[in-house]
Amino acid sequence: MKKGHYLLVIICLLGFSSFAFIHDEVKNKAEEEAIKDLILKSYVHGAFNELDAEAMKKGFHEDFAIYSAKGESISKYPIAVWADGVAKRKANNYDAKDPKNKWEHKFASVGVTGGAAQVKIELFNQGKQVYTDYLSLLKFESGWRIVAKVYNQH
Repeated sequence: MKKGHYLLVIICLLGFSSFAFIHDEVKNKAEEEAIKDLILKSYVHGAFNELDAEAMKKGFHEDFAIYSAKGESISKYPIAVWADGVAKRKANNYDAKDPKNKWEHKFASVGVTGGAAQVKIELFNQGKQVYTDYLSLLKFESGWRIVAKVYNQH
């Protein structure tokens, strides 16, 4: 009789732990999809395809910067300067139908751990890979925001 109770307890524990694992996986996938959606709206379309500075401001944290190596120093390009440049470019006869202004993307990886995420995204223009970007995100009370970028230009 005791063996039956132990077996029932083990089966229940296995069931609960499987349910918790599946729940975490579903939650993680939902977070990944929210992050991808944010990157598409604010980054791929905001900064490249549609030149939508307002979409950029919604998806990027105000302290965001692009970091790149300059000799042995780090160059920092803040979001305010970048978004202003995007708005000016759009105002200067931007043609969304021009193939040079059409950017394709591929999410190479999306990693989420709690309230932190890292996304590797590849950007292509006219069939050629131009950038590999690493975007860092944090989850705030208001949702996910892009907080930093490092990249490689091919």
